[in-house]
Amino acid sequence: NRAELWLAIDAGSLQEEDDQQGLAHFLEHMLFNGTQRFPEQALIDFFEKVGMTFGPDINAYTSFDETVYMLRFPTDDAGIIDTAFAVLEDWAAHATIDPAEVDAERGVVVEEERLRDQNANGRIRKQILPFLLGDSRYAVRQPIGRMDIVRSAPAGAIRRFYSDWYRPDLMAVIAVGDFDADEFAARIREQFAQLP
Repeated sequence: NRAELWLAIDAGSLQEEDDQQGLAHFLEHMLFNGTQRFPEQALIDFFEKVGMTFGPDINAYTSFDETVYMLRFPTDDAGIIDTAFAVLEDWAAHATIDPAEVDAERGVVVEEERLRDQNANGRIRKQILPFLLGDSRYAVRQPIGRMDIVRSAPAGAIRRFYSDWYRPDLMAVIAVGDFDADEFAARIREQFAQLP
């Protein structure tokens, strides 16, 4: 009685422009902070109301070349299934990227970088990666990005990354779980066929 829906975007930190370093990952955070149908806290409120929690049931990651959003939900409630599909559609094409929410989220991203990279492992990784990656774009486009940009980038720079790279030809919806495969495939086609 469980299913997972993933929205995979074929874009990550490698696609960032110079003024966007760290914004692919920042955008990942922003999609949990408001969409057309789920403004501000509404998305988190819904997830918590139906017993879903961040980490095991709701998660996302940004890497060099992809960003993936994951939902795990019960399949015995049609309303939850409808909402899960609505969330994926909103993530794909209807983010709000509100400037006030951007400012509120900056500290969260900076703290994530501090916890992950401001320690012995992070310092070692920063020295090893340039050696391993050489002169490739990978060496200068770490997914966590540059904190000076994260601290100051306007919402428009995040929105520009979203409009440039979150498009149907760079997306896939992955569904796994206890459901009728034909029904979910038809639902995916119906839900996502109209995306601009």
